[in-house]
Amino acid sequence: MIIILKPQASEKDANEILDKISSLGLKPLYMPGIERTVLGALGDERVLRQLHLDSYPMVDEIKPVLSPYKLVSRELQAHDSIVSIGGVKVGGGNFTVIAGPCSVESEAQLFGVSEMIKQQGVPLLRGGAFKPRTSPYSFQGLGLEGLKLLKAAKEKYDLPVVSEIIDPNDAKLMHEYVDCYQIGARNMQNFRLLEAVGEQSDKAVLLKRGMSATLEELLLAAEYIINAGNPNVILCERGIRTFETATRNTLDLNAVAYLKEKSHLPVFVDPSHGTGVRSLINPLSRAAVAVGADGIIVEAHLNPKEALSDGHQALTADDFATLMADIKPFVSAAGKTL
Repeated sequence: MIIILKPQASEKDANEILDKISSLGLKPLYMPGIERTVLGALGDERVLRQLHLDSYPMVDEIKPVLSPYKLVSRELQAHDSIVSIGGVKVGGGNFTVIAGPCSVESEAQLFGVSEMIKQQGVPLLRGGAFKPRTSPYSFQGLGLEGLKLLKAAKEKYDLPVVSEIIDPNDAKLMHEYVDCYQIGARNMQNFRLLEAVGEQSDKAVLLKRGMSATLEELLLAAEYIINAGNPNVILCERGIRTFETATRNTLDLNAVAYLKEKSHLPVFVDPSHGTGVRSLINPLSRAAVAVGADGIIVEAHLNPKEALSDGHQALTADDFATLMADIKPFVSAAGKTL
């Protein structure tokens, strides 16, 4: 339920209603605006009816939130959210690139890639310390040592870090080392993990769509994180599993437009996992800009042939420089800042 207060309503009036909402065991939301204050009440609809808020003199209008995902919906918040990753603003009029290796392999590898993306003006470094792999025999990441290398790269190159979390118990461990938790496609509906990162309210969360997940399921997964206390969520389309075998996945770019219409959260695209084909990353990155994405997350490596994971889809230094040059006119045409 959305409660819109009259323009002359005071903070005291708002607090009186918020206390009433809390007293019934519902979740209150306080969203002061420039012209109006908007309140929210989340919970059992039968209890909501007991509030009788239409009798309050400072209440102007009451609207139900019809979508199953309340907190991420534009029904509750019409304007776009802007999420900070280590001081880098994501969303709004910004188009943000996150780049780096699929997995952290060594100091030389990570520092080399960090220097490469820094030279191209990229503000955020990605790198996996914990890697969920389909095969138990594949490289699983360096773990804590990888986190330490990421922190060292951040300090040396002034690049806030995005890294994947796969275990709810690692949320507090990783808190010291990363600026943004990445929830991978395989863990999109790991609800204990979503709640764990939701409790780390001072960190951003990049939530990737599951390979077989509907858009409603993705939005409800984001709802778990925000409901746990963390509003700093970024949605990410990374391709879905279809009958097509020419590419690793099918990059569902119409999802970007749909998510931007239904939710106020920033939306990213991952063309690296979305295609699994190095030559397709550039054109699909340009398409992501055109369809309204707030940024892309791509894999880059100085020597993809020697990469321990996903080398076939990692961009070389030359590929990456070309990508950054090619997306600039698209970003400008979209009215955003790279």
